[in-house]
Amino acid sequence: MIRHDAFSGALVADAAAMGLHWLYDQEQIKLIEATGSLLFRQPDATVFEGKRGHFAHAARRTGQLSHYGESARVAGALALGNGYTTAAHQHEFMASFGPCGSYHGYPDRPTKQLIARMILDGDELATPSGMDDDQMPALCVVPGLFAASASESTTLDAAGVISTNADVAQTTKAVYSVLSQLTSGVDLKSALATAAKDVSGEVGTQMREALTIDSYQPLETAQHFGLACYVRHAIPLTWYLLNHASNFESIVLDNIRCGGDCCGRSMALGSIAGLAFGVPAEMRSKVSGVDWSIG
Repeated sequence: MIRHDAFSGALVADAAAMGLHWLYDQEQIKLIEATGSLLFRQPDATVFEGKRGHFAHAARRTGQLSHYGESARVAGALALGNGYTTAAHQHEFMASFGPCGSYHGYPDRPTKQLIARMILDGDELATPSGMDDDQMPALCVVPGLFAASASESTTLDAAGVISTNADVAQTTKAVYSVLSQLTSGVDLKSALATAAKDVSGEVGTQMREALTIDSYQPLETAQHFGLACYVRHAIPLTWYLLNHASNFESIVLDNIRCGGDCCGRSMALGSIAGLAFGVPAEMRSKVSGVDWSIG
């Protein structure tokens, strides 16, 4: 297995899903798929009109990353380049998402809160700098730091730059655990089960429930666990999809078919599937704005 596939897998899955990110209407997604592949769709406000969802990526183009993917790219580029530090992470996050930053697109609430804190606190910015937010953005750090062979402790520090929430820390450790087990030769199903055992509370209960569902009905299961950005929704659904996965492209497609926060789930789903199955070169070639030579 190539560790870098954890990083490229997350970015490819994110870019592939970005065009339909936050479309919650599964029937509408079926109609869209009837017109062509769901992968790497150009964001189109008309397909969101009158449907449950939020059209956020008007400024993005086919193959570009969502804000999730950009956050993953920032952390990964640091870790795979000159080495990761939380101070450098904070600096590069501001350079990308802050005023006059390089990223032109939608910033979600945790991103805006972090940028506001960075501006207000300046040189006195604390570490960790994240808010107590239980959504998916902090998991963006895992793929790149794992690819760079960073420790679990360093990866948790990186997540703390974005979020200090206990459930986010637990799920960060769970994704890191699966990736580590895969590189040690553990099969995917066993790795998912082992990681889920160590997660407490509602998130852990739902992760373990997800692994007991033998039938593969991704759309129905997505409705059961929830399609929103919170780790208590996204991670159990991701564990379910991965537990039934057989290749990278099909699981990325099913993630999009489920609807909702498909880009957020891509951070865990894409990294684990990328490491487990490899990332098809054809899909990677469709992603723009990423220097694949780093690391």
